[in-house]
Amino acid sequence: MPSDLPPLILPPLTDPAPPGSRVVRTDDGVDLHVELDGPAEGGGPAGDGAPLTVVFSHGFTARLAEWELQRLALRDRYRLVLWDQRGHGRSAATPLPDATIDRTGRDLGEVLDAVVPSGPVVVVGHSMGGMSIMALARRRPELFGTRVVGAFLLATSAGGLVESGLLGWLLKLVRRLHLLPLYLRLLQLTAPLLERFRWRGSPFGRWFTRRFLFGNRADADPTSVRLVQTLLEETPFPVTAAFYATFLDHDEYASLPVLSRVPVTVVAATHDRLTPVGHGRRLAEEIGPGAELVVVEGAGHSVNLTRTDVVDRALLDLLARVENGERRAG
Repeated sequence: MPSDLPPLILPPLTDPAPPGSRVVRTDDGVDLHVELDGPAEGGGPAGDGAPLTVVFSHGFTARLAEWELQRLALRDRYRLVLWDQRGHGRSAATPLPDATIDRTGRDLGEVLDAVVPSGPVVVVGHSMGGMSIMALARRRPELFGTRVVGAFLLATSAGGLVESGLLGWLLKLVRRLHLLPLYLRLLQLTAPLLERFRWRGSPFGRWFTRRFLFGNRADADPTSVRLVQTLLEETPFPVTAAFYATFLDHDEYASLPVLSRVPVTVVAATHDRLTPVGHGRRLAEEIGPGAELVVVEGAGHSVNLTRTDVVDRALLDLLARVENGERRAG
């Protein structure tokens, strides 16, 4: 059954950024919104010997507010860093050709460099956020086992999300004919029109959200569905469509041996229609003995919102594993 905790309340994007927020400018000039929380140094940069820092990367078409319940559970014990991925939340728009998992992995590394320059880090990622962690492991493997001392992968996949059917066939055709740049250019040209006539809060949007982001009947209530629908619809449609193109081609299995250097927890939901439970099982299997798999019965893709107690417990268990000696960082 879903958690009995109070429902998540989203702070509106129109509100001023909370105190202590920062901007990290990437090497290609995109400003990323970052928030710091927890007891360490009043949210200042961690120094040598700093306590464990937990860095949260949100999912596709969400923003850092999706972690609010986990933030409440951890903020008294750990230094927390939460960030909005490019084109999402309070972060700046991204050039559509740069709306890729490879780029978000690079962004995550730049956030670490800017706000957690030293000290041990556990990285936490939901959906696209988990993919960003895998991309970081591929791009900067030297961080894992030295700076990054643990990873929490929630409702995510290392690849193979669309391998068959009409979408799979169309993807192969677009790649073979080198049409992806044309697709992205058309998105750029039509973006103002797409946004002007976009129908937010529609009944179809609620049906889609309920169908693809939640699990069985007990998993969702109307308030939660509307909240997730709001998150999905805050992200501009061209950004959504551009990232979707890269998800179809996503393959980060080669990065998993890097993750095997540190304790990992993989959380998968049995009714997840976006990153099915088999993807979580394969992640844990290929990472190896250092990975613990948590399978949440009846839950869907938004498992951190509907099974908050299970997710919080799994995350706290991972942090305990790290603190109790499985950590291999200096």
